[in-house]
Amino acid sequence: MNAALNANDDRPLARTQMVSGRTYARIAGVLFLLSFVAGGFGEAYVPSRLIVSGDPAATAANFHANVLLFRMSFAGYLIEAVCDIGLALVLYELLAPVRKDLSLLAAFFGLVGTAVYAVAELFYFAASIILGGADYLKSFSPAQLNTVALLSLKLFGYCGGLFLVFYGIACVLRGYLICRSGYLPKFVGVLLMLGGVGFISRNFALVLAPSYPSGGLLLLILPGGLSLGIWLLVRGVDVPKWKAKTATSEGAY
Repeated sequence: MNAALNANDDRPLARTQMVSGRTYARIAGVLFLLSFVAGGFGEAYVPSRLIVSGDPAATAANFHANVLLFRMSFAGYLIEAVCDIGLALVLYELLAPVRKDLSLLAAFFGLVGTAVYAVAELFYFAASIILGGADYLKSFSPAQLNTVALLSLKLFGYCGGLFLVFYGIACVLRGYLICRSGYLPKFVGVLLMLGGVGFISRNFALVLAPSYPSGGLLLLILPGGLSLGIWLLVRGVDVPKWKAKTATSEGAY
């Protein structure tokens, strides 16, 4: 009788664990893909269309001709930031059964990266204020305003690049946990770690060799990030293995 009652008591818990594993995976997949699309639009596509390196006048002309596009790109960053904050929690829960301490550390690095990148975006948005034509800016000549706006956009690029190390470490830790999980494919973890190394390498290249064309290192995140997002959204996790790992983790703690 007691054994039957205990078995019945375990069923809701097992069912909850199975639902939670699927739910975390689907949420993480949606957030990953939203973050990629919004971030790619706001931080890569639009800046590449508007910013002309070394030409303040052309950059200002592009801005005035595409004010709405500029503001949409900043909105894209806001969407990405919200998704990244949500991912910090969801990925922690999803990967905590492997190692709770490393999953928490990855969440911390991800959150710090998101917060610090907000400073970079402040320089990006500042260009719209500098070129906005406010009365208090009329003491500056148009050429001066154009130069200061381009400088602000340059600082945006450098500030964002210098702090990619936080995102990179988070990716390396999460990739390692995925490789060790057993309920997510190892190749996705390897690709994610490779993308994290690309972010970290880009960071140190800007510091130690700023003239070196290291922008291509950022592309290393695409295979890992996209494959993880699609896998979580379409396939999810191996529920029995996730449930077993969760039970083992709870027993250890």
